[in-house]
Amino acid sequence: MKTRHGSTPIDPQALPQPVLRLIPREQHILSRRDVSPNALRVLYRLREAGFGAYLVGGAVRDLLLGMHPKDFDVATDATPEQVKQLFRNCRLIGRRFRLAHVVYGREIIEVATFRANSDDGSGDREMEDGRLVRDNVYGSIEDDAIRRDFTCNALYYAIEDFSVRDYVGGYEDVQARTMRLIGDPETRYREDPVRMLRAVRLAAKLDFEIEPATAAPIPRLAALLGEAAPARLFEEMLKLFLSGHAVASFERLEAHGLLGAVLPETEAALRSNRSGALRRMVLAGLRNTDARVAADEPVSPAFLFALLLWPAYCRALAGLQAQGMHVEEAQRRAADRVTLHQVQTIALPKRFSLPMQEIWLLQSRFSSRQRKRVFRLLAHPRFRAAYDFLVLRQAASDSHAADVEFWKQAQQASGDELSANLEATAAGGGDPGEDVPPQRRRRRRRRASAAAGE
Repeated sequence: MKTRHGSTPIDPQALPQPVLRLIPREQHILSRRDVSPNALRVLYRLREAGFGAYLVGGAVRDLLLGMHPKDFDVATDATPEQVKQLFRNCRLIGRRFRLAHVVYGREIIEVATFRANSDDGSGDREMEDGRLVRDNVYGSIEDDAIRRDFTCNALYYAIEDFSVRDYVGGYEDVQARTMRLIGDPETRYREDPVRMLRAVRLAAKLDFEIEPATAAPIPRLAALLGEAAPARLFEEMLKLFLSGHAVASFERLEAHGLLGAVLPETEAALRSNRSGALRRMVLAGLRNTDARVAADEPVSPAFLFALLLWPAYCRALAGLQAQGMHVEEAQRRAADRVTLHQVQTIALPKRFSLPMQEIWLLQSRFSSRQRKRVFRLLAHPRFRAAYDFLVLRQAASDSHAADVEFWKQAQQASGDELSANLEATAAGGGDPGEDVPPQRRRRRRRRASAAAGE
């Protein structure tokens, strides 16, 4: 049920009173030389047209930290329609938050109009069960500052005098590397529960500490994430784990009680895995992910979720086999069950969930040395991803070392060499695959299944 913001107002006590602190150029390290030339073009044109315009948010924060931001956002008192009139290369987007995108080739400068904190009766602000679902009531820069989420994101860089303008104490928090919500934390989290994930993600990225009052409500309110849009949570998960800070993000999700809210079955599986082997594997995989991002190499979301949900898959597989289900059927059922349960929280598209399942299901085939199966697996389109996943599993158990070495050599050998090696192995009493008596094959499959569950 939707209600207008006027009938469900934000508690005035939840937001602070803005107090301007102006940090002059000589007291900060931010330089125009580090700002995108396209962002400067937007700022100067808005100023020349008589509007206030500032570089705002993450770019200002990162530049003050000596970092090099990729995205540059602008805040202005011009409405989206007025921005569009100034720039032929502009398009207006969004319903929840009306924004202007000024496009320069592959770079987009996002221009947002200052938002107000009160409803003007126009119907452009809506709340739904305490959550802000539409916010297009415009106001002053002071209004805009205190409605932002964290103090470190409420800093404005003015090109007319090269100063940084701070209304909520964000400059000191950046210097102290502190994440602090603007206003009452519980109110702000209820307004948008995804802010809890954003707090963790930014703290991991920036190596900030979440200040105690901002961190305190998170474990208690974590369940609110279950009411967030699954598609939005999927995008937030990609930001958490594919931005080069996956290990820190994972550890902070655990520390603040959020892991169970986004990956409930994984959290349960890790909690029940007393040896800690599954957690070691997840962290090893996330370290590899961070290394790939740092090297500007791609990471497939399918592989990422195969890693994050592997503990859940292992636990489901063990439970089904304990009920006496045949191993291959149990594997398929476990993969389907984990996927079905997870998509209720996070909208994992089939273009990622199906390859994820293939990566899991191929794991049991790495123990085979039967010629046809070996060549069939090598030709499988998911072979490389599945092999890389097998390599990761050594972080949980060194029992996979022989399989890893065999398939490493198999990829390097020619077809004739591999055939000869397999025939020699079979003749010497190695794994003959199809010729194994049924009883022996069943024993081998059970061992493979147990290894899959670590």
